[in-house]
Amino acid sequence: MKHFRAVLIFIMILSFTAMAEEGMWLMNQIKQLDLNKKGLKIKVEDIYNPGKTSLTDAIVWLGGCSASFVSPDGLLLTNHHCAYGALQRASSKENDYITNGFLAKNRSEELEAIGSTASVLQEMRDVTEEVLKAGEGITDLVEKDKKIAAKTAEMTKQIEGDRDDILARVASMYNGKQYLLFVYKRYRDVRIVYAPPLSIGKYGGDIDNWMWPRHTGDFTYFRVYQAPDGSGAKYSKENVPVKPKNYLRIATTPLKEGDFTFIIGFPGNTTRWRTSNSVAWNLKYQYPDRIQNFKEMIDLMEEITKDSPEGKIKVASNIAGLNNVMKNYQGNLDGMKKTNFLQRKIDFEKDFTKFINSDPKLKNEYGDVLDQIKAQYDELEKKRERDEAFQLLANSGGTLAGLARQIYGIAREREKPEAERQPGFSERNVDRGVERLHLRYYSYWEPVDKAMLIRTLNKIKNLPPELKIDAVDYIFKDYASIDDFVNQAYAKSKLTDVEYTKPLFKKASKELEAMDDPFFKMAAATYDLQEANRKEGEKFNATMTELRKKYLDALYAWKGQGLYPDANGTMRFTYGLIEGYKPADAVTYAPFTTLKGVIEKNTGESPFDMPAKLAELHAKKDFGKWMDPALKDVPVAFLHHCDITGGNSGSAVMNAKGELIGLAFDGNYEAMTSDWQYAHEIQRTISVDIRYVLFVTEKFAGADFLLKEMGVK
Repeated sequence: MKHFRAVLIFIMILSFTAMAEEGMWLMNQIKQLDLNKKGLKIKVEDIYNPGKTSLTDAIVWLGGCSASFVSPDGLLLTNHHCAYGALQRASSKENDYITNGFLAKNRSEELEAIGSTASVLQEMRDVTEEVLKAGEGITDLVEKDKKIAAKTAEMTKQIEGDRDDILARVASMYNGKQYLLFVYKRYRDVRIVYAPPLSIGKYGGDIDNWMWPRHTGDFTYFRVYQAPDGSGAKYSKENVPVKPKNYLRIATTPLKEGDFTFIIGFPGNTTRWRTSNSVAWNLKYQYPDRIQNFKEMIDLMEEITKDSPEGKIKVASNIAGLNNVMKNYQGNLDGMKKTNFLQRKIDFEKDFTKFINSDPKLKNEYGDVLDQIKAQYDELEKKRERDEAFQLLANSGGTLAGLARQIYGIAREREKPEAERQPGFSERNVDRGVERLHLRYYSYWEPVDKAMLIRTLNKIKNLPPELKIDAVDYIFKDYASIDDFVNQAYAKSKLTDVEYTKPLFKKASKELEAMDDPFFKMAAATYDLQEANRKEGEKFNATMTELRKKYLDALYAWKGQGLYPDANGTMRFTYGLIEGYKPADAVTYAPFTTLKGVIEKNTGESPFDMPAKLAELHAKKDFGKWMDPALKDVPVAFLHHCDITGGNSGSAVMNAKGELIGLAFDGNYEAMTSDWQYAHEIQRTISVDIRYVLFVTEKFAGADFLLKEMGVK
């Protein structure tokens, strides 16, 4: 108990000392931020108030994105790029909803957003004492991690029971110093209401991605449904719109520079308290390798599908996702080099070491922590190239190879004694995966799938002799060529049929091996290496978790401030003022873009192929009530100080009165290293202005009924 109290004191002290506008704050921390002194005009309790209605009741987690309810009938707003996968799965050669957009003129026309779920936070509570107790007295770090993972799995299972509409998650904060339990109501019937065409929703494409000035109408409307009994049932015509506990009201006053804004959403992951070793690893290896890998994959997919409309639709979501992440990595790489980030980290650690060594007690406790972390990365580097190539089989070796590996791995895991299984393994989780299996086939296009496997096997074959992967050597010896193996494998395997594949998840490993399927033969051949890598990964992660906790303790002993929790996919709050920035000498960026700028960028060719109707509306000045009085135009996007990262896409942006003013959808390229460091002068969030959302909805799409539903018409 003494240790637990010390943890809480540590968290309370270092949670509230970061500089203004920095940090992705947990909802139970925001009372300490003096928000009313900084411009907030509502009570902090109006934002988050457990047990009572507050703005957080309107905030929705889409899995990898954020969203918000904007009507009493379950209408949901998020980014267009967050709806991209759903639009792709709903599209066909006859109906390309990605390119042409979609509008349901009434609720009966709304399209199932296949694979989409919407989760609403019901409860958040501290379970640190209960979780840490599971690992007490265990010196083996891997075993300790497993006991903690088993405990969190047990806790979530108890809460979820047999219900598919309840989702529980225990999240680690401060590298395992604190654990919080999050419980969500999960709705599995989400429908597409209105998505603008690609020439609005992704205007500027990957050229403008992460760039300012930005002119993208990155928004889409969903609607969330539930069963008549209130449960979050799967898609059914009998389902009815959700009546959310709260929904966001649309702002009625114009925005201006200097206005207070805040965001509530689900940021993915940040790494702000990592050492120079982690920076060096990403700078030298991970970012360059993945940029090259993703570029090759994108080029391959585009080349193979260039003459196939159906193929283009199949791979559209994959290409969009790869392009987005690739540009993020490139921005991080450029930003680290430009700011000499690695050397600055090294210099910081020199000062840190000097301070620690100045105190015999601190030196004894923390003096070797940086050396210990470095030793872990040195071990990781020894077989990095082999591990990267082998990992491609799981991540980018094609759908069928990935399925076989997953199915065979489940069979082998099931056959282990229960005490030796992975903590997260359960038949219920296997069944959940089978239930969603069909979603993987929406992106399956055989010519692309074959090309991905051929590419992966060629990379493995070309490894240096000392890094050779013996498990797949039979492919290079027993077949005339890699192409020959791949062609035979696809001709022979029945994994292309989802209904054939589903029962395989229940089969024993010997049954799978006896099927004479080339993909299962490859999965069986590589299983031992996969297991060895997994165990090595467990050891690395367990050791690094402990060392990073130790490093955090040392940092607090030195600085005692600014150590807020890294983002980890849980609901967070961030705030800041609307303001432009100066990216370079003699260059100043204004904080708003307008419809005029959309027209100025128009070339008539993708990705700057603006719909002609927008130009017509602008020429007539048919702006409705959406013109900004100062700009004399319809605002499209705006810049503001808010601390966000991936996962925040689609997050509601609110003004000082808690009214919806936009949707966060990007950061700026000059501050791409924001996952590693916060830079107040240049870091900005890019958000689509709610007035552009409503202008396009009303004037371009003619969907006045949606505005009426939101109470703005």
